[in-house]
Amino acid sequence: MGVEGTLEYISDLLSSMKKKKKKKQTQTVALKIRMDCEGCARKVKKVLSGVKGAKSVDVDLKQQKATVTGNVEPKKVLAAAQTTKKKVELWPYVPYNLVANPYVAQAYDKKAPPNHVRKVPDTANITETTVDDRYSNMFSDENPNACSI
Repeated sequence: MGVEGTLEYISDLLSSMKKKKKKKQTQTVALKIRMDCEGCARKVKKVLSGVKGAKSVDVDLKQQKATVTGNVEPKKVLAAAQTTKKKVELWPYVPYNLVANPYVAQAYDKKAPPNHVRKVPDTANITETTVDDRYSNMFSDENPNACSI
């Protein structure tokens, strides 16, 4: 392999690097959309299936949920769904066993599907406690003035 062969090899290597494109990963985007009837569901399904890269669209009228699967970006799917003039947001619910504190005020939602709660950050904690520190210190063994029986 001479100089010509080496140059040809390097040229092929550089040209193959330029041609490679990053493939988008298949993604699932779930939306909460207010739908009243089958006509609304058909309209939403038609609009969402027109999104570039969408492989499949599932609409659940009972849960008010639309799921788009494919090489799509959530922002584009949300923007397309908003063109239907319906109230749209990303699916805010997760199974209650995946949330650290499913019973905090921010997580509980009456409109959530069964066994689901609203997704809240882990920083949301229960701030109220049932035991006050004054009472626990009053009956502590370290307190010399504690009540004794």
